[in-house]
Amino acid sequence: MKKEEKTNVMRVLDGKKISYESHTYEADPTLSGEDIANILGEEPAKVFKTLMTQGKTGAYYVFVVPVKEELDLKKAAKAAGEKAVAMIKQKELLPLTGYVHGGCSPIGMKKQFKTFIHVTATDHEKIFVSAGKVGIQIELSPDDLITVAGCITADII
Repeated sequence: MKKEEKTNVMRVLDGKKISYESHTYEADPTLSGEDIANILGEEPAKVFKTLMTQGKTGAYYVFVVPVKEELDLKKAAKAAGEKAVAMIKQKELLPLTGYVHGGCSPIGMKKQFKTFIHVTATDHEKIFVSAGKVGIQIELSPDDLITVAGCITADII
């Protein structure tokens, strides 16, 4: 039996005694968030993606939104107290967060950034976010995610 690979996200959660369940799937860079929700057998509203932005001031922000939705940059900027925010370039993601595109998690980044999660997260008993590696998702309570990642709930879609 193959021992489950522990990601940094899982180590952070284990260290904080936060319960979660991990779900693995065939890592495929062509999969969309909706595809992943289907593979997990979950409604897309419960599966969240993690997006990195940079504000006009130069500060970085993390936004966590349902996979089927698009981040509203105007609402995101307002939530962050910025004049504007823009998505960072994909090549900047790994050096900034320690995560690759498709495997970015709001938990366990190299540095703690101000993090916002869409208000609908708390409508669910459990939600899914990346476990920090393409092909692995973690399922946990939104309240636990909000606590561990220091999330602020906001209408950002």
